Amino acid sequence: MTRVLTTGRKEPKSGTTRSVVIFLHGYGANGADLLGLADPLSEHLPDTLFLSPDAPESVPGMPFGGYQWFPIPWIDGSSEEESMRGMQSAVEDLNAFLDAVMVDEDVLPEQVVLFGFSQGTMMSLHVAPRREDEVAGIVAFSGRLLHPDLLADEAISKPPVLLVHGDADDVVPPQSLPEAAEALQNAGFTDVYAHIMKGTAHGIAPDGLSVALAFMRDKLGL
Repeated sequence: MTRVLTTGRKEPKSGTTRSVVIFLHGYGANGADLLGLADPLSEHLPDTLFLSPDAPESVPGMPFGGYQWFPIPWIDGSSEEESMRGMQSAVEDLNAFLDAVMVDEDVLPEQVVLFGFSQGTMMSLHVAPRREDEVAGIVAFSGRLLHPDLLADEAISKPPVLLVHGDADDVVPPQSLPEAAEALQNAGFTDVYAHIMKGTAHGIAPDGLSVALAFMRDKLGL
């Protein structure tokens, strides 16, 4: 049984929803962590509804709203089995959430962008290609492509992808970007873009956000 994700939202500036951007936060954060990006983005995406769910699990020992999509063994001491089991549950939760968004907000997949950061990027890059209906695009900040060896066999849809990473990231290695790009292209993804944020650690710099905005406007047809 899937878990319902508590979700923050920022309504479209225009009052009319013609597209949806779904933020997927990183390990130890929550939906509110990324929802603040809706303020600068909505100036240029006035017909866009922004949603930012909390991941389904609290991080053990982390008070005050720290959530995880799945355990990370080298951070929390969990086993690989626990991590894999947690990820599979989170995949089911996220798929159910996306299905509900399409119905509740009356939008088509091609009107939806997944915008991930760190562990949220890992979820975005794993879930979206395995869904039958192709989303408008994936914005993937500072994360990794999990199980790249399985992608070619398991990808059902191949949406446009923007990979963005800081060259000074000390949490997720910058090398993760070219590794993901190569795996995506080898799996037949033809619409893959990349941007390196110079001098940026594990975060989202203004230049990266500007590139993400241009990508979203283009893929949403705005």
